[in-house]
Amino acid sequence: PAARARRRGVTLLYFAWVRQKIGCGEEQLALPVNVKTVFDLVAYLAQRGAGYADAFADPKRMRVAVNQNHCGFDATLRDSDEVAFFPPVTGG
Repeated sequence: PAARARRRGVTLLYFAWVRQKIGCGEEQLALPVNVKTVFDLVAYLAQRGAGYADAFADPKRMRVAVNQNHCGFDATLRDSDEVAFFPPVTGG
């Protein structure tokens, strides 16, 4: 039925300097129809305001995980996914 076709959205998690630039650690987002991959999501988020634009200006500076699995920006997104953005982990 059409009522069940409604999208629930994705959970976005932001860590470290990504969270600082955006101003929140977690949010829900109804996934726009044209957003199919993490790369599409980054492009969409970068247009949401100055903090987002700053955080996502250079995606090479961050890592991403979908449903707690590290992945590339070409990963396909589905409704109800959890997407986390964070800086590369450094050891020492």
